Amino acid sequence: MGALTENHRCPRRLWSRLTEAISTVGVGGGIGALFCYVIEDRPAGALVLAASALGAVLATAVRQAVGGRP
Repeated sequence: MGALTENHRCPRRLWSRLTEAISTVGVGGGIGALFCYVIEDRPAGALVLAASALGAVLATAVRQAVGGRP
C-alpha cells in the first residue's frame, strides 16, 4: 500500500448512497407528477403515477450520466 494520491476518493457509505438515490427518485417523481398537472387540468391517477415513474427513471438516468457512477 502506497501513499494516497490527490485523486483518491474514499468509498461512500451505504447511508449516503441510499439517501442520494432516494432523494433523486423522489425529486424526479415529484417533477414528473407536477409536469402532468401542468399539462392536464384533472389527470387520471394512472397518468400521474406513470408520469412520476417516468420522471424518477429519467432523474436517475441523468444522475448516472452526469456523475459517472451507477
